Amino acid sequence: MPANCIGLDIGSSSIKILQVKRTSKGIRLLDFGIEPLPAQTIVDGSIMDQSSVVEAIRKLKTTLGIRNKRVATAISGHSVIIKKIQLPQMTADELSQQLPFEAEQHIPFRKDEVEIDHQVLSNKNASGQIDLLLVAAKKEVIADYTQVIREAKLIPTVMDVTAFTVQNAFEANYDANPGESVGLINVGAAISNVNVVCDGTSVFTRDVTVGGGAFTDEIQKRASIGYDEAEGMKISFCEAAPGSAGVPPTVEAVINEVAEGMAGKLQRTIDFYLAATADASLSRIFLAGGSARVPALLRALQEKARIPVEILDPFRRLLIDETKFDMDFIRAHAAEATVGLGLALRRPGDHG
Repeated sequence: MPANCIGLDIGSSSIKILQVKRTSKGIRLLDFGIEPLPAQTIVDGSIMDQSSVVEAIRKLKTTLGIRNKRVATAISGHSVIIKKIQLPQMTADELSQQLPFEAEQHIPFRKDEVEIDHQVLSNKNASGQIDLLLVAAKKEVIADYTQVIREAKLIPTVMDVTAFTVQNAFEANYDANPGESVGLINVGAAISNVNVVCDGTSVFTRDVTVGGGAFTDEIQKRASIGYDEAEGMKISFCEAAPGSAGVPPTVEAVINEVAEGMAGKLQRTIDFYLAATADASLSRIFLAGGSARVPALLRALQEKARIPVEILDPFRRLLIDETKFDMDFIRAHAAEATVGLGLALRRPGDHG
């Protein structure tokens, strides 16, 4: 059985690498690290500055002493389309021939511009048709991600979708009740990935153009300071108690205001799913990503959703050698490790 891939999360604000090993006692954490990226290196999931990404990957790989070269990474944003569709009953061969033509009816790109993948959700639904999850990603974006991985002297092996990696991490650490629908929201720097999961199946996904960078941008604008200083204030706010002397009242007010706006956009996406799906409900929501640690966002979303909202802990069930890892670092950056873990659980040859 092949070893797991390296989980390489190429985010808008940082690179995360995570590596695990499956053992008879459970999943063991081997490596985890983060390397920041300059602002605007990645915009809406597209790599704008390849050299900065390559340099960050190489630096992190060297720091961690990574030897495994096989990489699983993920993409998101407007270049990725995920649709749940229904098709008449047909054989697997007929489906593979028909899918490119069906995809063209559901995606805003020409079929020669995208790579297409799919997962059969049900071979026979209540209407006697096939339920299918269709995924299409622009070839040029896949090529860009593949190129930076190769330039970093690694081997691109698995290309995933960010929303699904969060589901992998969730299922490795949490149990859901039969029939329970859970909302998984990964709050990235610029894009948030929403995935509703029921009985291990993704029933709704959407990328929302809102992210943690909005906190930093608004602090920078209101306080007339540089990006790095504004980012530092945001992080200090996350780490400090509300109303503490270390957080200027204006920063707290800005963060609360931005959190309200972000929570509103995320809740509208959830409301769309609930309105469009018969008998749909959500029992709880899990937040991942660096800005999941902003208390005001969790609080605002919980008030709007009126169901429990908590931060997803990707290390909850992992075996971690506390003599090897800085546990303060692990705890502080757990939310940022979620996508990396979901990728690190993939193996060469996995479908998807």
